[in-house]
Order: sequence, then structure tokens, then C-alpha cells
Amino acid sequence: MTTEVSPYIALVENGLLSDPQLAAVQQSAAARGVETERVLLKESGISRCALLEALARHYACRFIQYDERIPVPSHLFAGLDAKVLRAGRWFPVMQLGETVIVAAADPASETMREQVRQLVPAKDYEFRVALNEDVRWYIQDYLHAEAHLLIGIERTGLAYWRNTMALWRTKLACHRNGHARARTSMKLLRWGLAMVALSNALTHIKANVLSPYHFALLAAGIVMASIGLYDYFKVRRSRMDLPCQHALLDITSENIRFTKRYHLEEAPVKAEDETTLAQLAAAIPHYCSVLRPVPASKERTHLARERNILAAQRTIAASHRTSYARARTGLSLIRTGVSFIGLGLAMNKMLSTSPYSVTDYFLMMAGFLMLVDGIIWYVPVRRLKYGIGRES
Repeated sequence: MTTEVSPYIALVENGLLSDPQLAAVQQSAAARGVETERVLLKESGISRCALLEALARHYACRFIQYDERIPVPSHLFAGLDAKVLRAGRWFPVMQLGETVIVAAADPASETMREQVRQLVPAKDYEFRVALNEDVRWYIQDYLHAEAHLLIGIERTGLAYWRNTMALWRTKLACHRNGHARARTSMKLLRWGLAMVALSNALTHIKANVLSPYHFALLAAGIVMASIGLYDYFKVRRSRMDLPCQHALLDITSENIRFTKRYHLEEAPVKAEDETTLAQLAAAIPHYCSVLRPVPASKERTHLARERNILAAQRTIAASHRTSYARARTGLSLIRTGVSFIGLGLAMNKMLSTSPYSVTDYFLMMAGFLMLVDGIIWYVPVRRLKYGIGRES
């Protein structure tokens, strides 16, 4: 029996494999250049516990499984070189009193034990056998491997990004509320100006006599328009708190840039159109693959990745809604402005000149100002929609 097969001889003794089957596993692993334990786990139907019990019997020690919930003290792995650990196939996983527990693929290796004594000072050591992949998971998690290799502590980073995106979506929701408030104030202003126009028209029809109910209409219209204008100016003065289009796109891009490191799909997604936000949406996959990992706790990391991808999609959708809210505010102002410019012109041309004709010019001026303000709100969204002036 070769040295490679001997650690797994207990599998034969327990009746889980026959000698020819174990020899075939070893031959297959050697031919493909993979670890024997991988073939045993993936193709021979051997459970992890059975494999670990066989290894523990061979090395006459206890075994340990990877568990992301184990709070590995940072002083145990601080300063350790991941390449050295991968070559030696060991990792310090916990400390009980003055004894450091070391997970090792080959606990009997004197070279490995000497490395542990040099790199992890302690009064005593306990070496427990672990699967090669378990040791690699510990090394990847605690020595900051590439993001797609992280398993346990990766979820902390994913949770951080989800909170960051949630904070930005909350800010975007506040922006949309600001736009909704502006449109509500503008509707009140529009009603007030309409009542002023109605009072003026009735006064012209009644031979330029301002009767009491005409005056009541005029006064009510002025009050409503003043309230709406005041409330709109409050929103308008806070414009620096509202996102301009370039700032909105830049911040959204920064909030979802982490997805470049967490992709589980390689195929690019085609953008629905040429807008900047559509290009951002195409930069992330529509979903993450949910695997069947071992141990089961590893699956939570893949699910966390999927939650982050979905959160990134919601963030982009929130940016879309904020852009459209800004555009709706601008279009509403433009529509109202054009209406009152036309109304003022019609009243000035169709009705006779009177001391109250100044109201016609007032309506036209108010409409013109709303038109200009609406263009200021709408044009930046329109330009970026078609890529005009978009930053590279």
C-alpha cells in the first residue's frame, strides 16, 4: 500500500470501500492531478465525517471541520504568510488556555510542526487532522484572499455594502420626496393662478367691475398661489441637497462597484439602451448562482452574494426613479408655464383693456418663470438619457 493510500485504509476496514475501489480512487486522483480526498468525497460517496474519522484513526488524533462560526483569535494568524500555510497545509484555528489548536492536513509532518513552533509561539500545541479543502477555506477567509474565494468573513463585507446601498437608496427616496413636494406645491400655485385668471376674466365680462365674489376669488387665488410658491421656494432653496444627474450617476456607480469582485457569472449582460444607468445595470448579472456547498453554512455566503446583487439592482432602479422624478418635476413646470403663458396672451388679446389687464402680464410672467425653471430641471435628465455630455 502506498503512502498516499494508507491514511484512508480505515475506509476499507469500516466496509465503506474495498481495496480495489480504494486503489482505483488513488489511481484516478493521480491521473487527474487532484487530491484523493476530493475523489472520495465527490465521486465515491464517502461522507466528510467518515473520511475525517478514518484520517483521525490513522494519525491517532482528533479531527476538526471547517466552521466559519469559530472565532479565530487574530493574534494567531496575524503576520502569517498564506503561501507558507498553503504549502504546509495547516492553520491555527483556536486557543484553549495556553494550548493552540492547529488544523493540519498531515498532523504527523515534522516539517509542519516545526513551522508552527516558529510562526505561532505558544506553550503547547494540539494538532488535529482536517481536510485539505477545510484548511484552504480557513486560509482564504482569515488571510484576505480574493473576494470570490472568501467564504465566512466575506459576509461581513457583503453586509457592509448592503448597508451602504440601503443608505444611498434612502437618500434617493428623500430626493424623490422633495420632487413630489415640489410638484404638490406647484399644483397649489397652479390652482391659485387659475383662480386669479378666472377672477380677471369675470371682471372683464362684467364691464370691468370688481364685484365682491370676484374679489373673493382673486384673494383666494393670491393666497393659494402664495402658499404654493412659498413651499416650492423652500424645496428649490434646498436644491444643493438634491442630486444633480452627474452626482447621482457617480454615487450610484461607487455604491455598486463592489459587484465587479463578486460576480459568479462570466457572460456579460447586454444593456437595454445607451443610458448611463442602463450601462451600470448591465455591469452586474441578473442573479447569482446558488451552489450546493459543503459545509452547509457555506451556502449562506452564496445567498448573501445574491442578496447583494439584488440590492445593487434595486439601487440602480432607485436611481432611475429619482431621475424620472426630476424629469416629471421639470415637465410639470413646463406644462404649467406654457399653459399660463397661453392663458395670459389669450386674455390680453380677446378681452378688452382695463385697469386689471396687468393680471394678464402677471400670468404670462409667472408662466415664463415656471417654463424656465422646468427646463432647468428637465434638460440635464434629457441630455444624459441620450448620452449627451455624459462623462466617460
